[in-house]
Amino acid sequence: MKNNIQGGEFLIKNQEALEIYIPEDMNEEQGMFRSMTMDFLSKEVNPLREKIDKQKENPDLIPKLMYEAGKLGMLSASLPEEYGGMAVDFNTETFLSEDLGTSQSFSVAVAAHTGIGTLPFLYYGTEEQKKKYLPGLGDGSLKAAYCLTEPNSGSDALAAKTKAVLEGENWVLNGGKMWITNGGFADIFTVFAQVDGDKFTAFVVERDTPGLTIGQEEVKLGIKGSSTCQVFLEHVKIPKENLLGEIGKGHKIAFNVLNIGRFKLCAMVMGASKRSIDISVKYANERHQFGVPISSFGAIQQKIADMAIHTYATESATYRVSGLIQDKISSLVSEGKSKPEAKLIAAEEYSVECALLKVFGSETLDFVIDEAVQIFGGTGYSEEYPVASMYRDARINRIFEGTNEINRMLAVGQILKKAMKGRIDLMGPAMKIQDELMEIPEFDDGQDEILYHEKKSVIQAKKSILMLAGAAAKKYMLELENKQEILMNLADMLIHVFTAESTVLRTEKLINKSGVESNEMQINMTKCYVNDAMEKTYLSGKHLLSELAEDDMLVMMHMGLKRFTKYPITSTLSLKKKVASILIEKDTFY
Repeated sequence: MKNNIQGGEFLIKNQEALEIYIPEDMNEEQGMFRSMTMDFLSKEVNPLREKIDKQKENPDLIPKLMYEAGKLGMLSASLPEEYGGMAVDFNTETFLSEDLGTSQSFSVAVAAHTGIGTLPFLYYGTEEQKKKYLPGLGDGSLKAAYCLTEPNSGSDALAAKTKAVLEGENWVLNGGKMWITNGGFADIFTVFAQVDGDKFTAFVVERDTPGLTIGQEEVKLGIKGSSTCQVFLEHVKIPKENLLGEIGKGHKIAFNVLNIGRFKLCAMVMGASKRSIDISVKYANERHQFGVPISSFGAIQQKIADMAIHTYATESATYRVSGLIQDKISSLVSEGKSKPEAKLIAAEEYSVECALLKVFGSETLDFVIDEAVQIFGGTGYSEEYPVASMYRDARINRIFEGTNEINRMLAVGQILKKAMKGRIDLMGPAMKIQDELMEIPEFDDGQDEILYHEKKSVIQAKKSILMLAGAAAKKYMLELENKQEILMNLADMLIHVFTAESTVLRTEKLINKSGVESNEMQINMTKCYVNDAMEKTYLSGKHLLSELAEDDMLVMMHMGLKRFTKYPITSTLSLKKKVASILIEKDTFY
């Protein structure tokens, strides 16, 4: 039986490699679904990238492609069978999200439709609303949009000014929304408004409702093929039964749906990172300078290796969390919960991990695509080559689904709240670490076991977070939630350690499956990533020390930080060269 950790418990508990889910665990059915998805994207969507990006000239193109995707089940994968869905498991949804991530603007439209557009109906709709809307949303005959953001309420969503007033048997809505994805063609809008001035509530508004008007398409930096508009509501009258969920409970819809959205965004940007590497490797092999392929140059090889290493870490962490969520869903269903209800609870349970993944995945893609443009050189700056639009499209992911700054603070805040409620014991381990600081450190020359140092480093690095988080909580207490710079650095430490641990566990599981020799590249990537993660964990911690301690305690905590983030000197340059050589020889990342 799996000994799965609860949300946020990775900081104080260690999983075994056999307990985690990795992409190599993909079964035959999932493989067939992925083949169908990639075949559709490679033949029907990606060849039309230039036309898709000219959205104003081809406004009907993405809706038509979405309808075709709906026929294949790509829009209904997560829906229950009683509403025309495929009811696939969560891991299959993750594979689908990864593959969709290769399709740029199309992926944005599909993600908004299947995620924030459809899930509010599945999780919070009445049975009548589900029967009315879900089949059409699943087959693509209906398109959905989600109206949350307003000109003066972005990250502070609950500050919305749109109003809803009950007049007899109808709700009357007045206000305006902006940055609405799919706004130009959506049939169904989930609109958030204030009832009685302070009861944040969701409503269903159909496109042909009098008083609903759509603004012009926004001129954006990237994702130019996606539809993004303002939505205006002027005395929009809707039936009383178009209330979605409960009055004053709109925040539950807004925030709970975001947990899944953040996770799936990470899966999608991971797919985009893989595509970026694939394109870069092929170009580096084809492009000749000084009579040889540029892939033979050490500087290019280092870039390719770094891109692959960070993407491998993203992939490892993403599928680890996917497995945790799936196991939680299965456990809840066995207890009598419906699958949609179980999925919502599971995503909320791992909200910390979802937030961390969203940050890490989006920032990894930014790094990867930036290096891709550099490998392409001057041609990468030309719109004739795909990396130019990929570079522009990547930037939005650090803003989507809550900015990365908000997600960093959210992740740390959620862990601290769980600790205060007694759901996670942080104080016990933190107190032990204070005692450990006074002890003489252990010195060993390592073991012969593969990944011994990597596993030990991850366990030790967790102590550095507990040490600093404990010091921060002790000094600032309830005021800590307002110390954004401290929360941001603690979040970075969490990201580095969680992704490093996920990478180590995945590689260990692969070794157990197929041996050391067949996983040489994975082992080398893991060593390089852990080396990098320990250095970054140390630096993030060092930024905090002078804010949390002084005099002798500062010296002691600095010594502890160095001890807890220690990693043996490793020849990462030669390891990266080996990683790059394998990718260059394969001529692909896949």
